Amino acid sequence: MYSAKTGFPRPSRQQQIPGSWYKLMKTIPIISKASALVLGLLSLNLSAAEKPNIVLIMLDDMGYSDLGCYGGEIETPNIDALAKNGVKFSQFYNAGRCCPTRASMLTGLYPHRSGVGHMANRDYGFKGYKGELRPEAATIAESMKAAGYDTWMAGKWHLSINWSQDGSKHNWPLQRGFDKFYGTLIAAGSQWNPITLTEGNKSIFPVPAKEDYYYTEALSSKAIKWMSEQKKDKPFFLYMAYAAPHWPLHARQEVIDLYKNRYLEGYDQLRAKRLARLQASGLISKSIEGSARNPKVIAWKDEKHKEWQASRMAAYAAMIDQVDRGVGELVAQLEIDGELDNTIILVLSDNGGSALEHPKGLIGSTGAPWTVMRYVPILTRDKRAVISGDVVGLEPGPEDTYGGYGTGWANLSNAPFRMFKKFSHEGGVATPLVVHWPTKLKNKGAIVHDAAHVIDFLPTFLDAAGAKPLAEVNGKQAMKLDGTSLLPLLLENQPLQQRVIGFEHAGNRALRYENWKIVAENGGAWELYDLSKDRTERHDLSKDSPEKFNEMLGRYKKWATDNWVVDWPKVSALLMGKQAGTVVLPDKNNPLRRNQKEVDESVILINEARAKRELPLMKDLSK
Repeated sequence: MYSAKTGFPRPSRQQQIPGSWYKLMKTIPIISKASALVLGLLSLNLSAAEKPNIVLIMLDDMGYSDLGCYGGEIETPNIDALAKNGVKFSQFYNAGRCCPTRASMLTGLYPHRSGVGHMANRDYGFKGYKGELRPEAATIAESMKAAGYDTWMAGKWHLSINWSQDGSKHNWPLQRGFDKFYGTLIAAGSQWNPITLTEGNKSIFPVPAKEDYYYTEALSSKAIKWMSEQKKDKPFFLYMAYAAPHWPLHARQEVIDLYKNRYLEGYDQLRAKRLARLQASGLISKSIEGSARNPKVIAWKDEKHKEWQASRMAAYAAMIDQVDRGVGELVAQLEIDGELDNTIILVLSDNGGSALEHPKGLIGSTGAPWTVMRYVPILTRDKRAVISGDVVGLEPGPEDTYGGYGTGWANLSNAPFRMFKKFSHEGGVATPLVVHWPTKLKNKGAIVHDAAHVIDFLPTFLDAAGAKPLAEVNGKQAMKLDGTSLLPLLLENQPLQQRVIGFEHAGNRALRYENWKIVAENGGAWELYDLSKDRTERHDLSKDSPEKFNEMLGRYKKWATDNWVVDWPKVSALLMGKQAGTVVLPDKNNPLRRNQKEVDESVILINEARAKRELPLMKDLSK
């Protein structure tokens, strides 16, 4: 069991998986959609004992093929076991970035209709761009509480404009339906000492210097405690929003060491191997070509700093590995409590891997030190300087580092797809989804090929609980849900009705209908793809199929109008800060931005630490 002083025990990978279901980790043949998931019906008007518990596990910035059960080489035996005793979705979608996905998932609405058409940082003055959840957008927590559930959240919130103790908390977790909350309120922070760490409505930041603390482990520990104390006559909804593997790349060294040499092979070879495993598993058709290496990424054979590059991916892999260990602990507790069989467990990611670089300690191409942002610590808890940024020769992982893994490895994470977090191509919006429900899912290891979206979770959970959507919430008429229940698909093998699935974020936009997808980057031309033959979006058919192109463009325009999408130039003109490429440097009024004196002092401390390690110094770029 978890100890606050020593963290999780470090058993072997096999020992870590609960015994009674470890045996299920054996080769299970892939079942076609036509013959899979022939299951019993779920009745409505369920008693409390019949209502399933629900555990929704979201990873942060994890790519489509990182998990072992989705072709990855990262060790995730606990999640893999859930997949082998449950089902995997091959075409499941998020909203392409952290807070839009979270808003959409928690409300059953597309991001703009939920109020978070862009980011949770300000009200842009447009109906779909409030910067936080609309009061009439009922959350899963509000809905499940009304259905008789206890509701808990552990992890990253990122859905409120205000994160200060002194400001309004009207859109904090407890105020949006959760009975218990332990986690963080903003986009990112150290795993060793996460800024905005909060329990309930009370700040518990900073973490004491002497405490052996690691955020991922603490989240799992808190959820285990809640489950162990739960009364057995009441179901619970648990939202586990891990902040891993989002940068900064922080993990325990003994776990990083497991991957120390694994990535010296390089991203080119590993992308090819992932595609082969995806095809062999049936998640991706064997006729599909892998996407080409991103043009911003050099061939691995030409990489001059292979060991350092490999160390970045090793730290990233270790973060996912440590989430998987937490998942194993959660499942073990469910088994101890006798609740595993009647618990729906879902595992997914909020968006694709992030290509954002912080070269030499700077924020993208802004020319400013990363320490401009308050979520980047200047000192460790024991007062050592934190060397922030992607610095050649500095291996990430310890508390005195703060870096990411870069475009090349993000290209691997999102294999076999194109593009990254924030974009609407498959690499940005396609996520793995594992669903585990022992008493209901009879055909273990099946793959679901129907296209679905995070908007479908809330109606699915209500359906499973025998409940209806709220008619009123927060004194207002509740908004009608955009999603649809997946239970007929999961329990009766009823194909989902064809519908449009739309995307827009920061001018990147797309729409899928049937097997067709129209997609464009911000400022770029529209592209058209037949995903049944070209899931990796290599062959643009916009010129070859003008009628289909016009049809799909019309569908997108209607979807955008219906969902309150505003042309991106009108929104970007209101961004709070200077935009450089795809990065926005916040202005001086942003509470997340440090003052000039703090930034200047941070550069001095970082240069002193760099000099001790014989690393190149930062220039004074703080002004």
